[in-house]
Amino acid sequence: MRTFSEQQIVALAPNANAVSNGRKISNGGGFVSRMRSEDDTFYMGECKGSGKSNYVVSADFVEEDKPVFRCSCPSRQFPCKHSLGLMFEMAAGKDFAIGEIPKDILEKREKKQAKEAKKADGSSEKKPVSEKSAKASKAAKTKKIKKQLEGLKLMKQMTDQLMHTGLSSMGSVSLKSYRDLAKQLGDYYLPGPQNYFNRLVLEMEAYQKDSDKKHYHQAVEVLKRLRALERKAAVYLQGKLETDSPEADDDILYEKLGGIWKLDQLNDLGLKKENAKLIQLSFQVIYDEARKEYVDTGYWADVDTGEISCTFNYRPVKALKYVKQEDSCFALVQTPLLSYYPGGMNRRIRWESASYDPVTKEVLSQVISHGHGDIGAAVKLAKNEIKNLLSEDFCGMLIRYKQIGVVSTETGDWFVMEDESGERIELSGREGWADTMAALSMIPKKNVFQNQALFGLMYYDSDDHKLRMYPCSIVTGEGIVRLLY
Repeated sequence: MRTFSEQQIVALAPNANAVSNGRKISNGGGFVSRMRSEDDTFYMGECKGSGKSNYVVSADFVEEDKPVFRCSCPSRQFPCKHSLGLMFEMAAGKDFAIGEIPKDILEKREKKQAKEAKKADGSSEKKPVSEKSAKASKAAKTKKIKKQLEGLKLMKQMTDQLMHTGLSSMGSVSLKSYRDLAKQLGDYYLPGPQNYFNRLVLEMEAYQKDSDKKHYHQAVEVLKRLRALERKAAVYLQGKLETDSPEADDDILYEKLGGIWKLDQLNDLGLKKENAKLIQLSFQVIYDEARKEYVDTGYWADVDTGEISCTFNYRPVKALKYVKQEDSCFALVQTPLLSYYPGGMNRRIRWESASYDPVTKEVLSQVISHGHGDIGAAVKLAKNEIKNLLSEDFCGMLIRYKQIGVVSTETGDWFVMEDESGERIELSGREGWADTMAALSMIPKKNVFQNQALFGLMYYDSDDHKLRMYPCSIVTGEGIVRLLY
């Protein structure tokens, strides 16, 4: 009999409330009947609902990595709470009577198989785009690029003015003007630069309220990134016009300007890996005030290569109830096809389907072995990444260490990580980020502080002018000690 783990149910659920409601349905005896096929590919149940008739819920596993859930309820959530309830019934090991697969399900399977067969032999390939349509599409993309170049000129005027007069010239009146100008960038298909400009305005607003220089310094950093983006983007877009190639390419500027990637586009560019195995090292939810979005952020290690990648799930405030929130993942994720976004270190990744298995000691050992063993070399890599103004001002790294302890310096007592050669790096929190140092200090098993691997975010502390590491988790031979979520 097939079953589900809690982690698998949570991964498939649209949100935490749906999981909770599905569990309540199962625990409360909501299912009046349960049935499964003899070949174990189909499960079905009748569930009590708010109407007169019971809801018919089913789960079809004819494709192992792509289960299909169906329910007769009117919910727009997918899977709905009744489907999740059926999974909880399976997870609890409840009895499912052996029965026949309904005729309508068999017909749907046949239609899908026929469609897949046609696709495999090429008979269902998309009709070739007509010359007229291709020209129209290319003309539209070219028109968009020209509009973006107009927007970049406007952005250059704005940043030139700020560079000339200084950020202190952004008084309460001019801040409103700059905010209005930032909105205009959206009309030029430049949501990326628009977000940067919104961050600049937010930092200066905060500076005017509390006169804290940290906000001023942050505004300067944002302005530097805006200038770099404007210059590089102008050259990039002008080059696309001159070469008559307006289509999306693997340049990171495409996304930085606000371009949205489709998985098939990334795969066509070769940005993919087959049969990838991943484990999540850290997870957190960040609110981006400039974007007005919650960002569910996960850091993952490739079990085979050790590459550290990211997943981002954007949930706009205006659409929170419609967008599924991601959650921590404690399983080994195996996906047949992993897609990468263009970028440097910590590339963004996505996948469509995956299986979830327990993380074994062998997997943990393999991940630890991929960690950097030389802190000095890791610091050099991080510095090069952070210097790139098109990248974030931090980067995630996994480093093997000999020991972690507390040392006293002129600036106070610090947690320090030391490698086999005796090289050290200070571990520290960062303002605006969740406090992980308190969790680090409360780890009861002190052997965790010896001969393991630490995953964290390296960043430059502008106050002390030194590179530090923000600890997120410790990977041991027994499991992952998470300091976040």
